[in-house]
Parts: sequence; C-alpha cells; structure tokens
Amino acid sequence: MSVLVYTESEEGKFKKTAFEVASYAKGVADMMGTTVTAVSFNAKDTSELAQYGVNKVLKIDNDKLSKFNAEAYADALKQATEKEGAKVVVLGQTANDKYLAPLLAVHLGAGYASNVVELPANTDPLQVKRTAFTNKAFSITQISTDVKIVGLSKNAFGLKENPVELSEEEFSPSLASEDFKVNVVSVDKAADKVTIADAEIVVSGGRGLKGPENWGMIEDLAETLGAATACSKPVSDMGWRPHSEHVGQTGKPVAANLYIAVGISGAIQHLAGINASKTKVVINNDPEAPFFKAAEYGVVGDAFEIVPKLTEKLKEFKANNA
Repeated sequence: MSVLVYTESEEGKFKKTAFEVASYAKGVADMMGTTVTAVSFNAKDTSELAQYGVNKVLKIDNDKLSKFNAEAYADALKQATEKEGAKVVVLGQTANDKYLAPLLAVHLGAGYASNVVELPANTDPLQVKRTAFTNKAFSITQISTDVKIVGLSKNAFGLKENPVELSEEEFSPSLASEDFKVNVVSVDKAADKVTIADAEIVVSGGRGLKGPENWGMIEDLAETLGAATACSKPVSDMGWRPHSEHVGQTGKPVAANLYIAVGISGAIQHLAGINASKTKVVINNDPEAPFFKAAEYGVVGDAFEIVPKLTEKLKEFKANNA
C-alpha cells in the first residue's frame, strides 16, 4: 500500500518537478508508515530517484508513450495504482499534470486536490492545505474517497534528499486503442533556453522596455542568472516577444523562487499569474506602479540604467566566486 508518484521526464531525463513530487511523496509515506513507488515513462536512468526517498520504480518502456499522451498515461497510472494498492497518488502541477490528473481521478473514482503547498495536516482523513483565489488565500481540503490524488504546487515543497535503497521493476500496462485518439504530431521548443515551467528564476519585461530592440538587456540578465525570460500580455500582443513567454492569469502561471519584473506596472491579471513566486523584485520608474505593493523588493528608477549595472555586478560576483 505504497504512496504512488508520477515522475515526469523529457527525452529520457527526469524534470526537476519529478524530484520535488518524490520528496513530497516520501514525506506522506513516512506519515502513513509506508513506502514510495514511482512510475516512470521511458526514463533512461531512474537511480536518481533513490536520493529523494523512492523505494521502487515501475519502469514503463514503450515507444508509443515517447510523447506525452494524457489518456494513455492516465490509463497506465491507473493500472500501476491498482497493482500497488496505492491509496495516495502524487503528481505535480505542470501543464501535462493538469491534463493528466482529472483523467486519472475519473479512472480511479478518486478525489483530487490541486495546488497543494504542504504535507497533509492529517492522513486519516487526508487533509491538505491548498492555495485559493489566485494565491491570495489558503483552504484546507479533506479528501474522503478511497484513493486520493494530490497535485503539488511547483516550488512549494522543494527538493528533500532522503536516500533509500531502490528497486526497479519492468511494467507493461495494457493500453487500448481508445487511449490514442489524440496523437502528438510534433513538439516545438526553444533550444538552449531555460523554460518558464522549469525555471527557478524568471526575468520578465513589460511595455516599459519601449520596444523589442531593447530586449537584449533582459536576455543578458537572464543568462547571467541562469533564468528564463518572460513578458507581460501587452508585450506578446504587440509581437515584441513570442506568446510562449507571456506570463500571467491569461498566460503561463509562474511559481519561481525569484521573479524579476522590469518595466511591468503590475495589472491585476499579471499579478494573479505570478503571485505564487516566492520572491518578487520590481524595477520601474513609476513609484505608484501597483507591482510595488505586491513585491518583496522594489527599485524605483530607469531600467535602462539599473538592469545593465545589475547584470555587470552579477557577472563580477560570479567571476570572483568561480
């Protein structure tokens, strides 16, 4: 009766979220006096999971599952859950997880709590703390179904090393043709760039940058910090930056450890999408910009002077501490 965890991977390598959900599952398993079983899809090396408390891995190697397919993955995870007799299933809150979790809940007749930020207050009954009202409040949710599904909010729990012995088992779920009604034809992604979904640091720009020709300083700062670049909705609407970089309530949600907003006034729709970030820094020449009320740190001044100087100092610091 182990805690089951879905460990997301891409091109054979686990994403950071896989280790975070494994860390969380280990915490839940310790509370329940049981172990952690992970399910991997076409991962080349699963040994890393042992560092985060995973006792057993069900390895699925199937070329038909090389690209994410919500229906097929949900069916496979249902069979893994039943095989292990798991009563708690833990997933992340990536875009794929958000497609997957509701389907899995239907397959298992399970209750699903999304945006969970802490270990359960109780495990019998299972009570979890979740964000609500676009991260402005918290709610305590009790799941009363036999099987419970927990969606862990990104960066809410962090990576907790807890080395254990790991065993591997080949697992071949029985998949029906109905699982493949939707097929992924291709996946387009930016090469050699940190993605917003995986980034711990995000540097975002708004209309205050005045035009796409000035985006070099945003990219330079992001590269120095090992960060992803993002933008506000007006910027993507005007075609200055691709829509894939649009963050906010109507764009991609951000839950980074550090979010740096440059030349963004802080419209409520933007703040709603980035509010889960732990530390928010705003650079703006308007001291009345709404973003200052939401940020932990604020700099009032000309971004065209501040950002290059900040980048220069960070490069010096890295060089001196290399």
